[in-house]
Amino acid sequence: MAQPLMPKATAVWLVENTALTFEQVADFCGLHVLEVKGIADGDVAQGIKGMDPVASGQLTRAEIERCQQDPELRLQVSESKYKLPPIAPRKGPRYTPVSRRQDRPDAIAWLLRNHPELTDAQVSKLVGTTKPTIQSVRDRSHWNSQNIKPVDPVTLGLCTQIELDAAVQKAARKAERERKKAAKANGTSETLLPASETTAPEPQPTHATIAEPEKAEEEKKSYDADSVFAKLKDVKIEEESGD
Repeated sequence: MAQPLMPKATAVWLVENTALTFEQVADFCGLHVLEVKGIADGDVAQGIKGMDPVASGQLTRAEIERCQQDPELRLQVSESKYKLPPIAPRKGPRYTPVSRRQDRPDAIAWLLRNHPELTDAQVSKLVGTTKPTIQSVRDRSHWNSQNIKPVDPVTLGLCTQIELDAAVQKAARKAERERKKAAKANGTSETLLPASETTAPEPQPTHATIAEPEKAEEEKKSYDADSVFAKLKDVKIEEESGD
């Protein structure tokens, strides 16, 4: 589905002026649900002025009202009267606005701390920075390292939650492949060992443990009622004879 021209600005307007759910707004604007929730809470897209998709011809008022009545429905973009050529994705580092460039070290520090599995190339692509800058933040040789505080790049508006999740999942898959490759090279198996090898054998009874029940039975017999009374009688006779 085609996305609006200004996704975040459109999301800001829809959150402020409609009763659509976060999921509906996120699906229409191509954003993550957490980003839309952040817009509603005022943590994301601060300072961005909302853009009316109805005025720009991307939505109709009837379409918004239709989806407001049923949260399961999804907004459909109105067909444009003009056929625009597809925009080819531009290769190279991400463009970062001048007002956001001072926030990149904070975003790099957050990614290095919370997602160490990401490569420098992935971090560079997410926040639009260079590998030397990433290395300077990592080894704290950055000129402003004393003022760097880790901040989520999604909150700073340097990348979207969808892009961050995709990069993390890609790094996790790569780490899993490398782990399996290393295990195969070392000749170790990743399957579970059989229960006969992982459980301890039951202790075998010894002669002492076998003799203990017989000894206890003999002691029990030696303390029956007749023997107890006989012993008491002998003690009484000894006391009388002593007197």
